[in-house]
Amino acid sequence: MGSSLLNGERAVVILFVSSITYATPVSILFETLAFVLITIFALFVEISVESYDSVLPFKIRPGASSGILLGAVTLPGLAISKLIQLSRALLVNQVGIEDVEFIRLQYWATCTSCLCLLVFLYSISRHESNNTKSASFFYGWNTKFSISSITLFTTMCYLSFAAQSSSGLYIALTLLWIICHGLTAVKFFQHVLLTFPACASFGEALLVTAGFVVYFGDMFAFTIAKISKHLVSYGLSYIPYGVERSEISTIIQGLLLGLLLSPILFKFILRGMDVYSSSANSEIGVNNARGRSFTFYGSLAFILLALVPLWMQFVQDFPVHPFLWVLKFVFSEPHKRLSLCIYWVAVICVSVLRFYDISKNSKIERILLRKYYHLVAVLMFVPALIFQPLFLNLAFGAALAVFLVLEIIRVWKIWPLGPIVHQFMNAFTDHRDSDLLIVSHFSLLLGCALPIWMSSGFNDRPLAPFAGILSLGIGDTMASMVGYKYGVLRWSKTGKKTVEGTAAGITSVLAACSILLPLLAATGHMFTQHWLSLLLAVTVSGLLEAYTAQLDNAFIPLVFYSLLCL
Repeated sequence: MGSSLLNGERAVVILFVSSITYATPVSILFETLAFVLITIFALFVEISVESYDSVLPFKIRPGASSGILLGAVTLPGLAISKLIQLSRALLVNQVGIEDVEFIRLQYWATCTSCLCLLVFLYSISRHESNNTKSASFFYGWNTKFSISSITLFTTMCYLSFAAQSSSGLYIALTLLWIICHGLTAVKFFQHVLLTFPACASFGEALLVTAGFVVYFGDMFAFTIAKISKHLVSYGLSYIPYGVERSEISTIIQGLLLGLLLSPILFKFILRGMDVYSSSANSEIGVNNARGRSFTFYGSLAFILLALVPLWMQFVQDFPVHPFLWVLKFVFSEPHKRLSLCIYWVAVICVSVLRFYDISKNSKIERILLRKYYHLVAVLMFVPALIFQPLFLNLAFGAALAVFLVLEIIRVWKIWPLGPIVHQFMNAFTDHRDSDLLIVSHFSLLLGCALPIWMSSGFNDRPLAPFAGILSLGIGDTMASMVGYKYGVLRWSKTGKKTVEGTAAGITSVLAACSILLPLLAATGHMFTQHWLSLLLAVTVSGLLEAYTAQLDNAFIPLVFYSLLCL
């Protein structure tokens, strides 16, 4: 498949990178140079992968471009935007130096994960195409460029930490820890693409694997730091790491890890049952639906009620069982929070029943029908984010946990809910989903939740937590509806996105911001969002929606959030 040097998606990504680079202060010069280097190398790898006619050993989602450039710069761009925001706060003593250093470490871990994934993709593309004339002709230059990029990146990473600490041991351990992120990301990347073939593009898989590795690597490092703190009495030194976590963030982190590990435990138990049933002719075997379901629910309950709470209480020092803490938190303001729960349940029941009936009997395109759920997200999340942000943080974690459980049940066909969940979810899928893995509902939920979670702590941009709700609930929805009904001028000959739809999406987000900012000011938020930067953020995210062939629910909120933080 051929590839032009500059297409619409790449142009928008370069505009995104340029905006962040222009806003970076001198204090994070090395991080900025590394970000630019990652962008250049990612563009080089994307062109290399898309230029050769070779068949790579992975199957990507049909109809999607590779998305390597977009996937490689989104998370580093997000991390450096947070670093810019905290560096700005450090100048006026609103945050401590430990907060900035924590984000700096997260930034380098993210960049290293993306760089290792890029090197891996480039290596397999070269291996598959090393017999072509172009590969032979450019092989030497490409190899030198790759080695030079890796060397420069390593040098800038070393200089960044050397400027903050003179301890050689600290720098060596930090670099080793960061390299472990990269190697783990490569293994996880291969596992995702091989386990779920044709379910994601390279860029989408890159975004997911790098994000997971950094997120749960942080959880592992925080646990090690807590262990070292408990070992102080035995004469060992305490290893500090990161910043203090809230109870809600600890609960969400532990809950998600437990749910992601539950299929591994379930699979391990099934293998043991298979061996036992073969030797003892037991009626409860792997092929017994009820036996499988009892095993699944039992292992899930063991993880969620025993293992995960043990970790939570160890790292956070909960005075009671974490789930009891959740109940206490909910009932600490029962009128507000229970009323909000009743409102959410009512909206969900009405919308799901209504849209499920329409999806079976209407001829409306499914991708357009699904945009109504984006509007439902606005109705549900905006009031909660304004008046109950902490409770919304917890609710997002609970909703994501429910989605994960239902998807595991659907994929493993757990009796009796597996077929029911599969039939119900199929009514809301589109071309980006498959029978093997349905991800669109995850991407919508995470697209709205991530900006809110990342805004916890210091945040001097009141619109930043609303990035997902505004870009997906309003901008993406209006762009699709107006483009579908009134769109004439298309951005490309092969795409369906129209200029009219993009203009409607950008205009609607700006109109929503003009209403939201005074409302936030009335509730006590400081007005610190400049309209010029807001216009840039809305425009770039709107153009990305128009040009990208990736799962826009995953990328647009992160790009929009990153630009709002500048």
